[in-house]
Amino acid sequence: MKPHSGNKIVFLPEGRQTEIAPGVSLLQAARKAGVKIATRCDGKAGCLMCKVKIEEETLGAVNPPGDIERRKLGSQLNDGVRLACQAIVRGDVRVTVPEDPLKAAVRRRLEEARRGQEDELW
Repeated sequence: MKPHSGNKIVFLPEGRQTEIAPGVSLLQAARKAGVKIATRCDGKAGCLMCKVKIEEETLGAVNPPGDIERRKLGSQLNDGVRLACQAIVRGDVRVTVPEDPLKAAVRRRLEEARRGQEDELW
């Protein structure tokens, strides 16, 4: 059995996973996993483009939000929204990355078509 080498991060809706050491930001983990999270400020909490939603049961697996994040996100923090550049991993995390609207529409169409084909088989 392989020894546990780090924290497991699952990026939804794609389901991509990676393992990283504690102390790494979700933005860095996403890059390692090949998950695209938009950013313009290079992780300085300036552009607010890297918003992600951390699943409620894994909220404790990242550091608490700092002053800058609290000011910029406000009540969104109550919904599990964090800036990927500021959320530092301390445990296993499941995080949803907002999809580009066009990509989301294409994915939904493909899923509907796949379900339709499965229905036809029965």
